[in-house]
Amino acid sequence: MKKPPRDEPRDDLTVTPPKTWAAGVPAVVHALEYSLAQTSPKETAVDLLTMNQVDGIDCPGCAWADPAPGHRHRNEYCENGAKHINDEATTRRITADFFREHSVFDLAQRSDLWLNQQGRLTEPMVKRPGSDHYEPISWRDALDLLAGELKALDSPDEAVFYTSGRVSNEAAFVLQLFARAYGTNNLPDCSNMCHESSGFALHETLGTGKGTVSLDDLHHADLIFLVGQNPGSNHPRQLSALEQAKRNGARIVAVNPLPEAGLLRFRNPQKASGVIGQGVRIADRFLHIRPGGDLALFQALNRLLLEAEDARPGTVLDHAFIRDSTSGFEEFAEHARRASWDDVTATTGLTREEIERVRDEVLRSKRVIVCWAMGITQHKHGVPTIREIVNFLLLRGNLGRAGAGACPVRGHSNVQGDRTMGIWEQMPDSFLDALRDEFGFDPPRAHGLDSVDSIKAMREGRIKVFLGVAGNFVRAAPDSAVTEEAMRNCRLTAHVSTKLNGSHTVCGQTALILPTLGRTERDHQAGGEQFVTVENSMSEVHTSRGRLKPASPLLLSEVAILCRLARRTLGAGPGNVRWEEFEADYGTIRDRISRIVPGLYDFNRRVARPGGIRLPNPVNEGVYRTATGKAVFTRNTWSVPDVPEGHLLLQTLRSHDQWNTIPYTLNDRYRGIHGSRRVVMVNPDDLSALSLAGGDRVDVVGVWHDDTERRAEGFEVVPYPTARGSAAAYYPETQVLVPLDSVADISNQPTSKGIVVRLERVTP
Repeated sequence: MKKPPRDEPRDDLTVTPPKTWAAGVPAVVHALEYSLAQTSPKETAVDLLTMNQVDGIDCPGCAWADPAPGHRHRNEYCENGAKHINDEATTRRITADFFREHSVFDLAQRSDLWLNQQGRLTEPMVKRPGSDHYEPISWRDALDLLAGELKALDSPDEAVFYTSGRVSNEAAFVLQLFARAYGTNNLPDCSNMCHESSGFALHETLGTGKGTVSLDDLHHADLIFLVGQNPGSNHPRQLSALEQAKRNGARIVAVNPLPEAGLLRFRNPQKASGVIGQGVRIADRFLHIRPGGDLALFQALNRLLLEAEDARPGTVLDHAFIRDSTSGFEEFAEHARRASWDDVTATTGLTREEIERVRDEVLRSKRVIVCWAMGITQHKHGVPTIREIVNFLLLRGNLGRAGAGACPVRGHSNVQGDRTMGIWEQMPDSFLDALRDEFGFDPPRAHGLDSVDSIKAMREGRIKVFLGVAGNFVRAAPDSAVTEEAMRNCRLTAHVSTKLNGSHTVCGQTALILPTLGRTERDHQAGGEQFVTVENSMSEVHTSRGRLKPASPLLLSEVAILCRLARRTLGAGPGNVRWEEFEADYGTIRDRISRIVPGLYDFNRRVARPGGIRLPNPVNEGVYRTATGKAVFTRNTWSVPDVPEGHLLLQTLRSHDQWNTIPYTLNDRYRGIHGSRRVVMVNPDDLSALSLAGGDRVDVVGVWHDDTERRAEGFEVVPYPTARGSAAAYYPETQVLVPLDSVADISNQPTSKGIVVRLERVTP
């Protein structure tokens, strides 16, 4: 284990050609190298050999599904999962001495990379009004302070309770129960910023906010679309599923503004063909689409399918499915037939011939799955785009049957479980009624604030207390300067965290750091050793049990922190919530969940079985809980983004060496970028038109219809095969460019994949 760095890593950019394949032996080497720099060989082995195994530790890195018990590798993890779990298991520690040495002002100048590398938080800390240093505080005093602020508010709606998808089902359920017993639905979460558009679109068209496919469906599809996602870096274990699908005969169409390594070829490091051979080709067709062009693409495909049916009646569309299981087809078809090829090609950057070749792939395929991620959701028309994808699936009956369906690929390991547990500011009355009947109090019914609206409310002084459970809200949120100003406007900010991050440096008048157990650690409570549960992207709920000794004897679990806070804030009321029992035995939480959440009946017994529980998806049972009682065809429109001459459309993205907002190094080896994150990737033809060249220093300046200048300073230009007219740069460094008011229609999700910018040359 290496000591934490005292100084920031030095920016020293070198650029090599982008990789044309993902994983292989280098993935193993890099995973072990990072892991052994964080912790001991013994703890590395314990983590890795139990990760994603039955009764082991669920990887906190992403929400990809595990193979069925009996079909898992002994090493069932990816490079980034190995890095993430050992980043949490690090033997580096932050003590009170660290905070005496470093003021909040000093820490605010540091990068999240440096902050994260300092190690695990070990005791509660407080920054008091007028002070610029955190200092130790006892758990009793910390929770009394937070509870006192909550009780002193004029209205429960002056507090927000934010959570990240890293938390367990049990902690998420307790958090939403506490917030609603307290009297508010202000429950923003990270999904507001990643897959909110998916939830709205799928609810409207299919009656469920979740994907419809299983891992087995993916293995047996004939055709798989990968749209607006980068599995090689963000969901690496998906590559193993795609490899299996290819071996079973599937074809894959990748649609993305960048030709990512994981979309091109996969060398499975657990197979000889991936170590000494060439591995498997992933994309049979790669569509180099412009950012935001996906709605136009799928509408063009739908027009082509309708025209193919006209030419060969009864052979293309699934008329029985459309007649019996859908509504709105005629209106949709009339609209789709009017799609203009001039508009389609201008918006997508693709030729008609490229799109027609994809149509031919569709016509040869009986079972089709569409996978997508934030390259779809983080656009102004994210919801209409996903609705158009649903139209595409409905036309040929590719829903509710094996090997076909909709697959939103989520990031955080339990972000879907959070929603199942009630973390949403707009939970339906059916859930709130079940809470009322189970706990004996009537939850508030008015919708609460999501992430964007919470920032606005803090900025305007309407929110006085911010409680964040996991995550790095300040860095994940848009419009960094506005978000920071809003947080500093709070009376108290508190974060339940395992490690230090940028959000701890942006404080209210009073600020608390409440250190918690990580998922890798043993969780002993009065009722014995506990386990928690999580839900993956494919609606499978299973256990996770930590194996390591806690980083500090002063750590509390998330459940314990929230239960103790609830007791101090609410006293004996309202209703019949037994917070002490919840803290002592998480099984009592699951007992109550089993009577509230459909599909989780007999929760404790069923989740203990190998593989856990797969929640029922009504779509796969032919049930559509929509306004019409059927799957809904929709009419969707788009407009070509208004990008003035001399400007580019910027998308933010993660590097390969990064987990959500936290970079692990300054490298992004798949893209050939090493030693710096302050880079902007631009197509060489666009650079020529802008009279720029690789290595030029620029400021990236956002263009929006207000008078605020949004500027990301000191970036180096890297020629890169981005789609023409677009650029790419790393998140969260470029969140400063995303206007708070630039949100997706309907879902209110920030549009981090569609920012109009100009590049201003900086003279040395």
